[in-house]
Amino acid sequence: MTDFFNQAITGLLQQSPIEHIAVGLGLAYLILILRQNVWGWPCALISTALFTYVFWDVSLFMESLLNVYYMGMAIYGFWNWNRASADQPTLPIITWPLKTHALALGAIFILSGASGYYLTTNTTAAWPYLDSFTTWGAVITTYMVAQKVFENWLYWLVIDAVALYLYIDRGLYPTALLMAVYLILVVVGLITWARLLQQQESPASNHA
Repeated sequence: MTDFFNQAITGLLQQSPIEHIAVGLGLAYLILILRQNVWGWPCALISTALFTYVFWDVSLFMESLLNVYYMGMAIYGFWNWNRASADQPTLPIITWPLKTHALALGAIFILSGASGYYLTTNTTAAWPYLDSFTTWGAVITTYMVAQKVFENWLYWLVIDAVALYLYIDRGLYPTALLMAVYLILVVVGLITWARLLQQQESPASNHA
């Protein structure tokens, strides 16, 4: 672990300013989303535009394409979170039933297998199956965030852990350090949103 952080700090000094800016905005995005602040989405839009270039440059093609998708979801998330009414000034946190999770997980694994096979046979992509898993997992999980689905934090725990390994392997140490911080913030987000969901569903809160 000490070696990783030493390499991450060294990488921070060596990597391009583009990755540094993308990392900083990515961190701002998660902190703001954790606090249910809609301005996290503009941070995400700029950060993911920069990461699209960064990942393509190190042959993580699915991660690069994923960030193109993130850009679109940042626009959608900003619009969706801004929807308000007199009775519901803030988009509520919701949960998905087990059947929906089963469909989502099934889709992730099927799509990951298909795209991983394609990348293996037709490209020079690094870690095609893991790259595909983090990509398709993030596609669905980002949609969950835009919809304020509580369980998104559980999905991110797994996805970010796999992504952390990928980024270390490809020498993207600042981005890997961001993922390590993300994992901590994901746990904080899980706890925070669980508390907010409980308050949201309590009779006293509804009455207020």
